[in-house]
Amino acid sequence: MRRFVFGIMLWIGWSGLLIAADVLPAEPAIEGTIQDQIEAFQADDFAEAFTFASPNIQMLFRDADNFGSMVKNGYPMVWRPDEFRFLELREVAGNLWQKVLVRDAAGTVHILDYQMIQTTEGWRINGVQLLRTPDVGA
Repeated sequence: MRRFVFGIMLWIGWSGLLIAADVLPAEPAIEGTIQDQIEAFQADDFAEAFTFASPNIQMLFRDADNFGSMVKNGYPMVWRPDEFRFLELREVAGNLWQKVLVRDAAGTVHILDYQMIQTTEGWRINGVQLLRTPDVGA
């Protein structure tokens, strides 16, 4: 019986390690890319912000003005964040995703997921998803 219990405990321990492997250590270059883009947005420097987008995103929007309009209209919390903080970096189906908490000027918290790709110019943002924030109950 002790061996059975020990085996179950060992299996649970290994399962926890395998689950934890999905969360990667922070990558300073990835965080730097996202932070630099957000700082460019705050300065209304859409040409600079556009340089941090992946080649696919750049092809999709064609120029910095189109890209800036999309961000201002679709992601105003990124264009004018009151606060932002990096959460976990993880690998999902071979892709790296960096979660970022953003608080807008009204105090609303948003969780965004940045898909990151490595290019010859360094890490670039290949897409951003706005995640549902958990409801907070009293």
